Amino acid sequence: MVPFSVDPEKCKNDGICVKACPTQIIQMKSPEGIPVPTEDFEEHCLACGHCVAACPTGAFSLDWLSSEECPPIERELVLSPEQAEQFLRSRRSIRNFNDTPVERPLLGKLLEIACYAPSAKNNQPWHWTVVEEPAKVKQCASFVIDWMRSVIKKTPTIAESRGFVRVVAAWDSGEERICRGAPHVIVAHAEKNYGFGAEDCALALSYLELFAHAIGLGACWGGYFYSATNSYPPLFKALGLPKDHRAFGAMMVGYPQLNYCRIPLRYPPRVTWI
Repeated sequence: MVPFSVDPEKCKNDGICVKACPTQIIQMKSPEGIPVPTEDFEEHCLACGHCVAACPTGAFSLDWLSSEECPPIERELVLSPEQAEQFLRSRRSIRNFNDTPVERPLLGKLLEIACYAPSAKNNQPWHWTVVEEPAKVKQCASFVIDWMRSVIKKTPTIAESRGFVRVVAAWDSGEERICRGAPHVIVAHAEKNYGFGAEDCALALSYLELFAHAIGLGACWGGYFYSATNSYPPLFKALGLPKDHRAFGAMMVGYPQLNYCRIPLRYPPRVTWI
């Protein structure tokens, strides 16, 4: 089977697809010819779609991805540098949520965009578990508290340094500081023995968090939540994660209670130029 096709009427013989291929498995045998695959194409193709995306005339199509299937980039929607800067600087970690649940299609859109994050060799290793019901979120938060209590009992110094004592005390007084009242929690998980699970899932969750900001949702990383998921079997079981997986991050999601009007300052870059 030929792994890709090139429309000779559209091809300009410019070699752009050859340059775009990260594994160099597309070649031009002559300046006037059309691109052809190398002998090891199928062995080394990352299925990244760079070749299709880079072709300006739509001449290049993979056997599983045609140029017509790929939406064109709408230049009028590209952010200006000033817009991008304000967007990124204005993102806040949200810890005050409304009770209003987020509609499932909107949660699905978050996950769809998250899957456009880069990953090592385009493996896209992430799997998603969405704790959709607020009551289930609270139940999972109680498991996190149970885990914290066990850590406080076994290693009180470590528990104190990680803030567990204050969080448990707040819980006992009726204040929930695990999920902060978020109606939903999204857990990113992958095979525990995959070498880049932490990096790839963090990138995908970052895409999710940024897109949440763009569409008026609030999000915040749930460090206590995913740490407990990997350390406390009752929570792992409640989430229904596969036994050979590990949670690599959790994100609280909901509609924010507060609007932020200013951008706080951050430390300047700590850089060593060499």
